[in-house]
Amino acid sequence: MEEETQARKRPGIYLLPNLFTTAAFFSGFYAIVAATNDRFEQAAVAILIAMILDGIDGRVARMTNTQSEFGAEYDSLADLASFGLAPALVMYEWSLSSMRDISWQLGKLGWLAAFIYAVAAALRLARFNTKASSTDKRYFQGLPSPSAAAVLITMVWVCFDAGIDGADVAYLAWLLTVITGVLMISKVSYYSFKDIGFQNRVPFFVILVVVLIFVFTAIDPPVVLFSGFFVYARSGPVIAVLRRFRKRSQRTE
Repeated sequence: MEEETQARKRPGIYLLPNLFTTAAFFSGFYAIVAATNDRFEQAAVAILIAMILDGIDGRVARMTNTQSEFGAEYDSLADLASFGLAPALVMYEWSLSSMRDISWQLGKLGWLAAFIYAVAAALRLARFNTKASSTDKRYFQGLPSPSAAAVLITMVWVCFDAGIDGADVAYLAWLLTVITGVLMISKVSYYSFKDIGFQNRVPFFVILVVVLIFVFTAIDPPVVLFSGFFVYARSGPVIAVLRRFRKRSQRTE
């Protein structure tokens, strides 16, 4: 009887934000299934959809005051699947697996690169969860896992759309996978865009810029998206190097 009363008193979970998290989880899972069936374009689009849903669930939780520890943990697990395991497996199925046709040593390096990326995403999410309350909200420490996933899968999408076989760019894919994984667990700062107030008034030209972004994206989505996320991934190391040069110049003066 006591166990039954305790079970009744246990609080439930909020449905609305967890529906978006589940949908993001499903998109990541579908990307893995699509990649195993050589449907790499569908896999790339599925992970991009997971990125959109991942950005929505947190905002919905804050807007509806339905934030919970369960939702935060569930969101992290969904992120690991959608932005850790799924991109690593998509990249491996599309390109890295072809390295074993060259030699068994390169074959091992291929799946090890995918593993490095996956475990880096897990470490990145664990570090984010433990330091979320003590870090500057304007910046991320390390490349965010959704952006890292976007770099990999948009490269797959660009090459697939251009008719480039993954085996032809295996070394480039291997290098990009490893570097992206390392950037996730690095201490390089990335701008988070969280201080942008979407409810505030903005100059008219900002709307024109947004319209132009949509227009260019519609012209060639894979190329534009890959270019944008690749530039964002490079922005962290470039800004870090510039800051070091400024500090050195200030010391010499």
